[in-house]
Amino acid sequence: MADPGTKDHRDVVSLTDDEKEKRVHREYLTQDESPAEMEARMKEAALVRKLDMFIAPVMMLLMLISYLDRGNIGFAATQGMTEDINLKGTELNTAVSVFYIFYILAEFPTSIVVKRLQFNRVIPTITFCWGLVCMCTGFVQSFGGLVTTRIFLGFFEGCLFPSMTLFLCNWYTREELGIRVAYLFIASALSGAFGGLIALGVLYMDGVNGWEGWRWLYVIEGLLTIVWAFCCIFLVPKSYETAYFLNADDKAIMRLRAERAEAYSGGSGHVSKADIIEAAKDIKSWVHGCIQIAAQYLVVPVNLWGAFVYAVGAYLSDRYQSRFWPMVLCAPIGIVGYTILIAPVSAGILYFATYLIATACFLCTGSNITWLSVNNAPDGKRAASMGILLTLTNIGGVVSGQIYYTGAAPRYVLGHAWSLGCLVFAWCGWWVVRAIYRRREREKDALLAEGYMRPEGRMYTDREPDFRYQI
Repeated sequence: MADPGTKDHRDVVSLTDDEKEKRVHREYLTQDESPAEMEARMKEAALVRKLDMFIAPVMMLLMLISYLDRGNIGFAATQGMTEDINLKGTELNTAVSVFYIFYILAEFPTSIVVKRLQFNRVIPTITFCWGLVCMCTGFVQSFGGLVTTRIFLGFFEGCLFPSMTLFLCNWYTREELGIRVAYLFIASALSGAFGGLIALGVLYMDGVNGWEGWRWLYVIEGLLTIVWAFCCIFLVPKSYETAYFLNADDKAIMRLRAERAEAYSGGSGHVSKADIIEAAKDIKSWVHGCIQIAAQYLVVPVNLWGAFVYAVGAYLSDRYQSRFWPMVLCAPIGIVGYTILIAPVSAGILYFATYLIATACFLCTGSNITWLSVNNAPDGKRAASMGILLTLTNIGGVVSGQIYYTGAAPRYVLGHAWSLGCLVFAWCGWWVVRAIYRRREREKDALLAEGYMRPEGRMYTDREPDFRYQI
């Protein structure tokens, strides 16, 4: 008996070109999509894959390097830095916390001015500066020197994350953004997973040329950061019009994407006083930001598992355009994990608890940032709102340096209990945010039903009825 598949193949081959075209048209029509629309969608999907090859990896490596450089102080402290520069009492915790103070001070201004200064200038410059500071940390001789380098490191790294987030907003649509912001947090997870291995290898250089191993750690990683900063001069495009990896067809598609985005969100991307006022008086900027303070405490070991969960959650969030449910479903798993950590149980169960916490930590922090970003318009208001959120975020970093202090080892009951409370607060906060968005959507539906027309001269924002929130 002949294979049915073979017969179908012979039937297709025997069709004339005209018959084949009609058959293709019928297949497209059954999907309510014309051949031209199908082709355009496939070309845009190919373009997005190209962006994922040339844009996302550059940002991921920047994120990974920044987390390695800021986390070196922990490895250095365990390898003799505390004794070598005569740190006493809580001076190490102070050096950890002061980083976040200047990190906070840098984030909001960066969000406001980075697009005007141009990403291709700002990102390589700040990367070079923090690499230089990291390298200089290898030469410190006292508490004062350490604090000075931590201040500058905090400032320059504080410029990075808002720059990267807003840079991604320029290249990806709001429907694509969730998984791309997830890439940044996956990179930070990888830094936690492999940073210790890198540090271990470098620290074996202890005694080379009479230098302590922790000094080599700072110098080598600082030099690597400086090298990558020079690479970014060529790898971070000024715009899609000058991108080295896009051909003429790709740039045409990017123009259409930019027009769609501008028609939906409005604005030039430059932040005006009106944008800042709109962001500041919009309650969602502050609620998301307060939630982010809580969620920021969740970065703990078992980073690879956390990165995997976040990647899956971010993909599903983009796929189904749902920002709320992944966080609300994963947060209780983290709550259980922290509850176990403060309980008197065996070491094996405590280790299992870290997996539960990692299930929530990266997904909750990154998804909350994405949720606010995709629900803001125009671009200037988005930048100002992100500045508010990121500034509030790193207040948590200042506190964490004090509640997870050396004297609390190995249980860290205060730190874990605080983190547990913060995660519960975040979980409740997301329900509040969801209620805000749903109420606003009902108000917009009512306005549209009444035939609402935007008054002449009024600035277009996400409060306009034709802007639909992703919930």
